[in-house]
Parts: sequence; C-alpha cells; structure tokens
Amino acid sequence: MSSFRAACVQLCSSDDVQENVQVASDLICEAKNKGAQFIATPENTTLMAPDGGAKLENSCPEDHDPALPQFRVLAEELGVWLLIGSLPIKTSDSKTANRSFLINPKGTIAARYDKVFLFDVDLPSGETYRESNTVAAGNRATVADLPWGRLGMSICYDLRFPQLYRRLAQAGSSFLAVPSAFTETTGKAHWHVLLRARAIESGAFVIAPAQGGMHANGRQTFGHSMIVGPWGEVLAEAGTGPCVISADIDPDAVKIARQRVPSLRHDREFNGP
Repeated sequence: MSSFRAACVQLCSSDDVQENVQVASDLICEAKNKGAQFIATPENTTLMAPDGGAKLENSCPEDHDPALPQFRVLAEELGVWLLIGSLPIKTSDSKTANRSFLINPKGTIAARYDKVFLFDVDLPSGETYRESNTVAAGNRATVADLPWGRLGMSICYDLRFPQLYRRLAQAGSSFLAVPSAFTETTGKAHWHVLLRARAIESGAFVIAPAQGGMHANGRQTFGHSMIVGPWGEVLAEAGTGPCVISADIDPDAVKIARQRVPSLRHDREFNGP
C-alpha cells in the first residue's frame, strides 16, 4: 500500500457553531495545502457549550445539522478524506449522540461512530463531568475502509478502554482515530502515555486531533494533538492552540510492527479471578 499524509486540526471551539465551522474549515484547507490526504478534527468540533443543557439546545438531528453539509462540500472541493471528530447530534428531547463522521472525497458519509464510553468523573481538581446526563452512549465499534487500509474510529474517553482498540486492530485497522477534548488535568497526566500505549498494543498508527485552550464554560482542554506510529514513536505533536500538524504514514510499518510483536494473534482464554 502507498504512503499518505495525515493531518490533525487542533481547535479551541466556542459555543458559536458557525464561527467554529469557519475556523475548522480554514485549518482543514491549510492541512490540504500542506499535502494532507486524510484530515481529522477533534471531538466537539462545532460546539463546546457551557453545559449539557446548552449543548442540547444548540443541537439538531443529523439531517438538520447545519455543519455537516458544509463539511461534506469541503471534503469534495478539496478531494480529501475528512474525519469530523464529533458533532452533537440530537437523538431525543433529552439526549444527543457524540457522533464522529468519516467523509470521503466525493462528499459522501463513509462511516459514523457514536462514542461508546461516556465521561462521568469527579477529578481531584474539583472538576465534575457527567456526559451521560445528556449523551446517549453508542453500542457498536466501527471500522471503515480507506484507500491505504482500515480505520478504527473512537472518541476521547474511549482511549481509556484498551479492549476497544484491540477489537478494532483485530478487525484489520491499521489506523486508529482518537479525536478528543481531554481536560487540562487528565491530559497532563495521561494523554501522551495512553496514546502511545494504544499504538503499541495495537501495532497501529494513532491519529489524535484535540481541543486545546480555554472554552466558553471555563473548561480548559489540553491540546497536544498527536500522530503516533505503530512502534509508539511520536511522529508529530501540537502545542496548546489552534494549528495543523501532519505526518507521512507508511502502512507497511503496521505490518512490520505486528510481525515483530505478534500479540494480536496470541489471545487465550483463562480462568479467574
């Protein structure tokens, strides 16, 4: 398989949907100008609302979402594969799906993924998050075909559940997308090591676009979008503000890593505890 260039668009999204679409679109164009053929944006690309209620109020069902058609047109105009890390898609009066969209160069939605694991935590810093109050969890892993190999889709807090990535890798994924909005607190502690661990365990490239900066609700996200190789090497990393990073991806590196450490073939049943 031929190599390709992947790019992560890092954002600091606000509670203004159209402003976020414009900023994201400009950076997607920048990534294309840098030679990227696969471009990924973070979780909550179009809306970092002050709270779950505000997110619900500003969300729409998929067929009425104002941003999705604009991104579909942009993917077609640029002739790129575009992963929109996630949009809030209203599924009922009280819930949204945290949904990722893979759009092909013809502007067609090639795959969708709803975040499976929801962020319900109380952090030592005093921050409290209850994503499940207003978000309906997904229940299905998603793998999609790209011209260069298979892509396994995930979102943010999913990163802490290695069983998902093992399933994606064993289903043939050479690339794992992890669009995220990690908090400053958890990002400092765990972002780098978790991304590298998932790459090493899976023998896959990890493409992780992130939110970075201070948002409408006073929440601070960590940034540091990363592209990690299948041996755990960091190929590209952002700082804290909006930007584009990119790296050349050689799918053959996946085959080599999995030959060197063939652990994906070594699962066994065992007893206890």
